[in-house]
Amino acid sequence: MAIKQKTKSLSATGNALSSSFVQLNVLNGKDISDAKFPVFASKLAEQGHAPFKPTQIEIFQLNIGKLCNQTCAHCHVDAGPDKRVENMSRETLQQCLDMIAAIPTVTTVDITGGAPEMNPHFRWFVEECTKMGKEVIDRCNLTIIMANPKYRDLPEFLAKHKVHVVSSLPYFSKARTDGQRGDGVFEDSIKALQHLNEVGYGKEGTDLKLDLVFNPSGAYLPGKQETLQAEFKRQLDRKFGIVFNELFAITNLPVSRFLDYLLETGNYEEYMEKLVEAYNPMTVDSLMCRNTISVSWQGYLYDCDFNQMLELKVAAKGQHITDFDVAELTNRNIVLNQHCYGCTAGAGSSCSGVIN
Repeated sequence: MAIKQKTKSLSATGNALSSSFVQLNVLNGKDISDAKFPVFASKLAEQGHAPFKPTQIEIFQLNIGKLCNQTCAHCHVDAGPDKRVENMSRETLQQCLDMIAAIPTVTTVDITGGAPEMNPHFRWFVEECTKMGKEVIDRCNLTIIMANPKYRDLPEFLAKHKVHVVSSLPYFSKARTDGQRGDGVFEDSIKALQHLNEVGYGKEGTDLKLDLVFNPSGAYLPGKQETLQAEFKRQLDRKFGIVFNELFAITNLPVSRFLDYLLETGNYEEYMEKLVEAYNPMTVDSLMCRNTISVSWQGYLYDCDFNQMLELKVAAKGQHITDFDVAELTNRNIVLNQHCYGCTAGAGSSCSGVIN
């Protein structure tokens, strides 16, 4: 069924928060809200992490476009159907392959978007990465599989190349899922999950991994990942016969449309206070920015996907995929700002769920 979009992108509505400059001003108490919180970088410095350094680059993450068939209320990418220009070109994808080949420590290629499958070069790029022997992750929103007949064979394609599928599903109920993502999302997500199961994803005895992602629909931190996973497994199996491997519980970071939601609902200050109070120093050593390089659809380099959305490029002379220097990237200082509290709150948060 056709999805009824929950909202529009910030840029489509002319919202000031479509500017990363304005977002950073908000986070630092200079615009829209004058609330100030302890400086995150100072927190790390108190623990001896000044400057904050990476380990080695193991995960090569690409945002290959902001084009998406959904416009979710919480999206930190501000993706949507109107983002037709922001799509990585074949030339830039080839440059990514060259960079992956030049960094032997890279084991995983993590492809995200938007809906990454809507990039016309997605399947070619997946095939090239698997030829290199890399683990490939597809951050799939599920509904793209049902959105158009040309995507219906995605499960078979992904299975053929043993792509690790990581799918976002806000909840195991229609009301909460559609409330965050738009009417029709839950029904199409269930059909897509059943199709993935049919080709072997998530089932014992196969090496086809299907993980789900949960993120809260409001201004609160996620519950315990282990408990959420058990409940998702029980409910999805009981109601729909769906199985999956793991569930990742991810904290919403105050960036883009979720930042807009916090401000519009009057929850910004309270949410930031929660993040600051929940700061967990035990998460710092395993933060995803330490072993990841994130590449934008234009080929610019960042420490993580959130820094990418805030346009905080890597602290290196070579900030584009055409002039990267592996040694320089390995020895760079990681760029920090107030949104980083989101990754260190509670049990911590990364693209692979909790940290600690």
